[in-house]
Amino acid sequence: MLAAQAAAPKQKAPSLSFGPSQPFSFDRLSSHAKRLAGSSYKSPTRPAQDIVQAINFDVAQKIRFRPEFALWANGPGPYPVRFFNLRETVREPVRINLISGDSARPILYDPRYFDWGNTGFDRKLPRDAGFSGFRVMNGRNVERDWLAFQGASYFRSSGSDDQYGLSARGIAVNTATSTREEFPIFTQFWIAEGAVPESPVTIYALLEGPSITGAYKFEVRHGKGDVMDVHAELFARADIERLGVAPLTSMFWYSEANRNQAGDWRPEIHDSDGLCMWRGNGERIWRPLADPPGVQVNSYMDVNPKGFGLMQRDRDFEDYQDDGAFYNKRPSVWVEPRGAWGEGAVQLVEINTADEIHDNIVAYWVPKTKLAAGKSLRLDYRLYWQDPEPFLPKGIAHVVATRRGRAGIAGSQGLPGYKFAIDFEGGPLSDMPQRYDLKPIVTLSRGRVTSAYSLKVVGTRRWRAVFDAVFDGRDPVNLRCVLQQNGKPLTETWMYQLFP
Repeated sequence: MLAAQAAAPKQKAPSLSFGPSQPFSFDRLSSHAKRLAGSSYKSPTRPAQDIVQAINFDVAQKIRFRPEFALWANGPGPYPVRFFNLRETVREPVRINLISGDSARPILYDPRYFDWGNTGFDRKLPRDAGFSGFRVMNGRNVERDWLAFQGASYFRSSGSDDQYGLSARGIAVNTATSTREEFPIFTQFWIAEGAVPESPVTIYALLEGPSITGAYKFEVRHGKGDVMDVHAELFARADIERLGVAPLTSMFWYSEANRNQAGDWRPEIHDSDGLCMWRGNGERIWRPLADPPGVQVNSYMDVNPKGFGLMQRDRDFEDYQDDGAFYNKRPSVWVEPRGAWGEGAVQLVEINTADEIHDNIVAYWVPKTKLAAGKSLRLDYRLYWQDPEPFLPKGIAHVVATRRGRAGIAGSQGLPGYKFAIDFEGGPLSDMPQRYDLKPIVTLSRGRVTSAYSLKVVGTRRWRAVFDAVFDGRDPVNLRCVLQQNGKPLTETWMYQLFP
């Protein structure tokens, strides 16, 4: 009789390596950021630049983080965290720490965490090259993530339809000014262990830049769309000409409003189609995005705004015909200030583009009082990455489409201007039968309005405002339109900037 075979020793599960524990709290982080603001800025170290520069997009796709090394690969929470390697476009390593109680331990980089494919970069990069960021996965043994922090102070969420699109940033410094724009960097992160699986994902970050430092806390709840509470304490190293708070970065090439600029067979290409604003006085504004001839900056003054965001209102696949990029699923992001932000402006920056691979849209809040060297600023706001968009006005209709063509009668030679057709939906218009006392109130910065009328679109619950904007010259024209009945607005205010 054969002796029973001895049981094989149980293999130890792969795990991350950690450095020594250090005390941690947000107050400590904020105090550290304040001390840094009182010293000279030191540029981040970029290891092995020639090697990292060779890790382009195609190479990076072959380098995968091994799921068995994920933070919380086996719980307790539902969202394991994986890490990004350095690459051509993200060359600054960041320190990532795990919080447990009132202390934190640095997660040590190790090449064995990654599957390098046939790239050979595991033998070329330094053993301590470092991470470039991290992503939070949709679940264990799931290859899709829903939240990612990587590059400068950029972060993003996949929203309601599990599709990445536009990004947010910690802060914007001197965007579209006469001085060179700065891109402060999240140099260090702390990720907290969730007490229970339902706990929000809590992330802390240290921001460092030539003109500013900051301490951030993010609390993110994942569900049908993602909601992120942001608390930031900022400290100025130098005078800042233009501080952009809660900045959003997106892409707009063309839509139904500027099909003449299309360079592709697809009907529309954009991550966002409009800037939505809810002003402190209650006015709701919709500003369709544009692809201007150069760099265009518009400021919309306000006091204590209720919110703003870059929206992707058009959710119809038929309007994009793209089953790879899925622009119809790109998330909208709404910024809700928590507390009074005072006087300032929502600023929109639009940059000319001839393709879809570069972000060319930025929107943010600019406080009226500039942040001077030695001064500080505390901010609280909430980001909604979801569709349908939050706080969609219920008592008034909202814009769902903007179209333009030649002014004048269809089939004629046309006039020196443009015809606009703006579709509204929702609010009191939804169940209103066709009638003829709804008037589009239209104003232009120059020129004149002719042939203005409104009608209910046959077979729909939409109403359409139609008018001609006639003018001479090629200077930009600013337009406003709202649909009224007996002097009462029934719609949000449509605003547009035309480049003849």
